[in-house]
Formats: sequence, structure tokens, C-alpha cells
Amino acid sequence: MEGTRELSSRDKVLLAAMTMFGEDPGTTLSVRAVAARAGVSTGSLRYHFPTQRALQDEVLTRVYDLAISDGAIHDSSVPARDRLVDCLRQLLVGVGVGTRAREAMRKVVEDFIAPEPTEEIRAAYLAIERETRRRVEYWLTVLTNEGALPERDNTRRARFLLTVINGLTLERALPAEDPILQTEADTLCTAVDCVLGS
Repeated sequence: MEGTRELSSRDKVLLAAMTMFGEDPGTTLSVRAVAARAGVSTGSLRYHFPTQRALQDEVLTRVYDLAISDGAIHDSSVPARDRLVDCLRQLLVGVGVGTRAREAMRKVVEDFIAPEPTEEIRAAYLAIERETRRRVEYWLTVLTNEGALPERDNTRRARFLLTVINGLTLERALPAEDPILQTEADTLCTAVDCVLGS
């Protein structure tokens, strides 16, 4: 078609890998599978992404950029507490509640917990965890630079907040006596208050 720019081999690789990740977030983005899906040689893929980790990191960065906005953290007209809570809430949006949350949790168990922990499974999980932590550390750094948060170890703070998020993700899949979204909001506020008061 005239006027349509053909994708570069790098873009083909990223599109294929992002599609594969979208179809199955637990998938291993192997060089051969991604190259085959992209219609490029493994050598071409390796030229752009010398390691599997480089490919995974790039794919996850792009996926998170599409799914999670950093805009709210920069709106200094809103209190730092509310901004951080809103950003953290974005990490829970895709999980859903009830049946949808149970399906998401089942998928995590099937992909990362039930099988024998191979190096590929470990690498896939750690890539997701690394990008999520990087995003939370970025939000904390913005608040630190504004003076809303004392300068300390944002990696440690991010790990704490992600532990809370992991617990809330599990709670969304379990039966609940109280309205889950209200108790979740209270928990997020308590966690953020703990971090901001550190």
C-alpha cells in the first residue's frame, strides 16, 4: 500500500514479542519463537536485542508505558499521598475482582508457581517484577525530588509497597466479608502513610 511505512526488523520483533506477552504474560520470549513470529532471522533479533533479558525488559517497559500512566505522580496540585495511592491503584486495575481476579491468580500459579522453577520461568517472572519495581521506584523518586519523601532507599520502599500490592491482588481473588475496594483503599493509604512517614 502506497504511503505505508514497512516496519523495521526491530519493530517487527517488538510487535511480535508484545503480542506474545499479551496473549500469555507468562510466556517465555525465546529468541526462536519471537523471531519466527516476527518473520525475522534469529541473527536479526540478536542484533537488536543481544540477550533475552534485553528483549524482555524492552517489551515490559513498553507494555507498562501503555498500561500505567506516570502522569498522576507529576500533578503537584494533588497531595503526594493521593498521587502515590492513585499510581499504586493502577497496578491493581488489570487484576479485576472476584472471578476475573481468580483467573488472574490461577494464571500466575500455573505460569510461575506450579511448574518446576526453570531458569526461563525465573527469568520471565523476574523481568515482570523488575519492571514493576522500577515503575514504583520512579514514582517514589519524583516524590523524593519534590521533598515530599525523605531521601532514603527507594528500592526498599518499592519492595514494601509491592508486597502490599501482591497481598491485595491475592485478596481480590479470595472471598471477602467487607467490600473489597474499600478495604483495599484503606490498606493502600496505610501503606503509603507508612512510606511517607519513613
